[in-house]
Amino acid sequence: MQLLLVRHALPLRSEAGQGSDPDLSPEGVEQAKRLPDALKRFPITRLVSSPQRRALQTGQPVADALGLPIEVDERLAEYDYGQSHYTPIEEASEEDLKRLMSGQLPGDVDQDAFIARVRAGIDDVVATAGHDETVAVFSHGGVVNAMVHTVMKTERLLCVQVDYAGVTRLLWSRTAGLNVASVNGTEHVWDLLPRNLRW
Repeated sequence: MQLLLVRHALPLRSEAGQGSDPDLSPEGVEQAKRLPDALKRFPITRLVSSPQRRALQTGQPVADALGLPIEVDERLAEYDYGQSHYTPIEEASEEDLKRLMSGQLPGDVDQDAFIARVRAGIDDVVATAGHDETVAVFSHGGVVNAMVHTVMKTERLLCVQVDYAGVTRLLWSRTAGLNVASVNGTEHVWDLLPRNLRW
């Protein structure tokens, strides 16, 4: 089976006390609108999402295009789930940015528990999917990294760049289990990514 791990599109920032579950920004809405065309070459049979709005809103255009419901799995939420606010990586504090750049989650996150939660969610998606199915999972950069790290046994948890609306493909087989097929496909949103606006 095939898993398409799609990072959410660009969200709004939320301030302290507003929660860590903001809506997509106008730019993020435009990124999400490109996903149906970007994913149409895949025979998607099922959609699963983190419960956070930025992931659900990213998946909605695909759900509308395919006429499929979006299943919600709380285990696929980001490590900031339930925190007091959301800060896009571009606005992270210097301390948190140093940790993230060194491949670690922010200091108040239980990294092992986060990885175990994510892996349990993905394992259940795989276990309930048919051998020939393709499942699109709308989630978060930390979740994608947790899976790439687990499957590839990388030294650092945050081992790959995952852009907004980027697509990472995992393949599962009965003999080899999960394997990483591709990471962070962004051709469909290249011109809409904050880090590329300077080029």
